[in-house]
Formats: sequence, structure tokens, C-alpha cells
Amino acid sequence: MAKKKSIFVCQNCGYDSPKWMGKCPECNQWNTLVEEVDFSKNKETTRERGIYSKPKSLAEITYTGDTRFQTLNEEFDRVLGGGIVPGGMILLGGDPGIGKSTLLLQTTETLGNQGYKILYISGEESEQQLKMRGERMAVKSENIFFLSEINIPYLLTVILEERPDIVIIDSIQTMYSPDISSAPGSVSQIRENTGALMQLAKKDNIAMVLVGHVTKDGAIAGPRVLEHMVDTVLYFEGEKYHAYRVLRGVKNRFGSTNEIGIFEMTQKGLQSVVNPSEMMLDSRPENTCGSVVVPCLEGTRPLLIELQGLVSASGFGNPRRMATGMDYNRMVLLMAIMEKRLGIQLQSVDAYINVVGGIKVDEPALDLGVIAVLYSSLRDFQIPGDLMILGEVGLTGEVRNIQHIDKRLIEGKKLGFKRCIIPKGNKKGLNVAGMEILPVDNIRAALDILL
Repeated sequence: MAKKKSIFVCQNCGYDSPKWMGKCPECNQWNTLVEEVDFSKNKETTRERGIYSKPKSLAEITYTGDTRFQTLNEEFDRVLGGGIVPGGMILLGGDPGIGKSTLLLQTTETLGNQGYKILYISGEESEQQLKMRGERMAVKSENIFFLSEINIPYLLTVILEERPDIVIIDSIQTMYSPDISSAPGSVSQIRENTGALMQLAKKDNIAMVLVGHVTKDGAIAGPRVLEHMVDTVLYFEGEKYHAYRVLRGVKNRFGSTNEIGIFEMTQKGLQSVVNPSEMMLDSRPENTCGSVVVPCLEGTRPLLIELQGLVSASGFGNPRRMATGMDYNRMVLLMAIMEKRLGIQLQSVDAYINVVGGIKVDEPALDLGVIAVLYSSLRDFQIPGDLMILGEVGLTGEVRNIQHIDKRLIEGKKLGFKRCIIPKGNKKGLNVAGMEILPVDNIRAALDILL
């Protein structure tokens, strides 16, 4: 019998080396190379996994239209782009206990009631545990079938025999193929098992949802190629001690990216938040300096968020800066613009920025609001409660145009806001009835309106 060749594979990025190294030259991580058996020369295994078909022209390919499996969960469908696409692969990642399995189990109930056949495969829970959780969440559909198994060759056989419409794998890190000597969760196991499931999904038009663990840095565990193989990548975000969860799409071949869905964790499971803007502003304080509402855009959804700022005297030689919910470097840059263009001395004060609600915002429309709340806290004056502020700020202090301003203003009008400071370049052709528009071309003009 020929001796099997061993290689060393980085468990962080998938880099392989013929010998062990303490530091991976690809991702610069230490002690991540693990010895595994090299199956790249196994032609028989590769041949068995192949999908053989003849090339076709577009006229020969049959297509029934954009048929999707509607989950009947408004927020989930929004992030997916309208529903689950047959033959598509979805990768759902998130911190432990954030609610990934809860969301998928609720989704199986609504899909099963529509007549779709679902196969829920768990490598982390026994069948009795699945039954206990299903009863607690009132899962009663007879079209849902559960299986507690981790052996990939057996699972592929079961899927071919059962012919379900949707398969849920919870989680991909627990799946195991005996053809690979490494332990479940290793780079080789994840890559090969995902490849086998993907080929089955594309060949037999079966939708698959893979649950993925995340690393301490918040990225999905396993090789980066995993995210390239699937069609949709979703991240479930949120704090353990907050009731609200954010489902964010970072990749979607069948819909828009950076779309978000907001859920509330209750005793009955995850509930969709129909009006997230109202939720974000529910506990907003009145008659307080250092607070303003900024209409942001997440994907195609306008979202009103409360932005808070605090400036206080520093008792140390190096003033402290802290940003929660936005980019720290962007905050420091905006403070530098305030010092240079407004003549405000901030070297001796601590500065804090907080986006209320646990949501993370990464768009330039937040810039003018950050400057406004820091100036409001520094000079101890209140920003009117019916006023919104938005605009991108350049290095010379100018306020630059932003996109989709009409959507933002309409969302603000729904919640009772009557005035909004916007970039002067966005004023042309803008007409929102019942909303007073205050155009500005630089940050000094914006602060003059507030004072």
C-alpha cells in the first residue's frame, strides 16, 4: 500500500505547506498549521464528485422565472432579496447563542406550512433535544424532518433519497468525512464537505442553508474560500444583553448587499421589528445636549438612528477618544477638521461617540451629525428635537452630497420630524411636503443654524 502524503494546512486561511512552520506566511498567524493527509492526488474521489453535463446555449436552458421560497418573515425575506432561491447556498454566521438556530427553526415552520419539504440536519443536538426545542417554539408542521448526523457521505445519500426542497445544516463545522483524516472543523473538512454539498445543491436544485461558527475576531471560522463558494453570506449580529438582533447580508448573488433585518428576541423566539426607526428612538431623552437624529441608509432601507456625543475635560496627559457603533478613525478625523476649520481646541478634552441601539453604521452621511453632537456637548446647548442632520464632511470643511436623500427625509417625516439640515448640493429638485429643508455648504454654516 502506498504511503499517504502529509501536508500542513493553516486552520485560519487554508494555506498549505509540505513542512510545518510556526508562523503562516499567508495570514501571519502563529501555530495554526496542522498536519493533514493530502488527497489532491486522489483522482478517483475527484471523479466521483464531478458533475457531467453538456454545454448548452441560453436558448436551450429552461428557466421558470424568479421562483423563491417565501419564508413569510418580512425581515428575513428582505435580507435574502425576496426569499430562498432553489439551488442556492446560504451561509449564516454569528456568535454562539445569538439566535441562528432559533431563526432557522422558526423559518422551517412557515415553509413547512406552505407545503415545502425541509430536512433539518443537526450535528450539535440529538433528536430528543431537537424535539424539545421544536415543541417550545410550537413547530408542528409534518413537512419538517429532523436528523442528528455528521457523516457527510451518509447525509448525501439521505438527501438524494428524501429529495427535500430545503436542507439546513447546523453546523458545517461539525460535519465529518471519513475520506479526510483531520478532525471535524478543520480547513480540509469544511472545504471538501461544503464542496460536496454545493455540487449536490446545484445538480438537484436543492436550496441549502449552512450555519457557520465565528472566530474571536467575528469572521466565519474556516477558510475564506468558504464564503466564495456559497451564494449568500449572512451575519447575525447583536449583544447578548440586548433584545435586538441585526441580520446583515454581506454577499448576495440574488439580491442587494449590505441589507439588514432587525429582530427582537422574545420568549416565543425572534420577532420581526416592522418599524426599526421607531424602536431606535423609543427611549430618546428630551432637552439634553449632545443628541441628534441622523437618517441613515442600510441597503435599501432608510433608518433613523440616535447619535450621542459627550465632551468632557480630561484629567490625563493624553485625552481619551472612544467611538461605539461607528469607525473610530473617522471620528478622530472629524475632530481634526473641527480644530482646523472651526478653530476649536479639543486637545485637552475626552470625546465619546455612541450610536444608540447596538447598531453599527458605516456611511459618510453620519459625518455632519458627529460634528454637531460634539459641538453641542462642548458648548452645552440643545439640538432641537424635531431637527435631523445629515451630510458627508470633506477635509476642507465642506458638506458634500449624499445618495437617496428623498428616502431618508420621507422616513423622518413619518416619525414627526419637521426640519432637516442637508448638503446644499442635494437641494436641487428636492420636494418633501411638510419638511423644512435647511441646505448648508460647510460645517460653520450648519453650526450657525444650530446656534
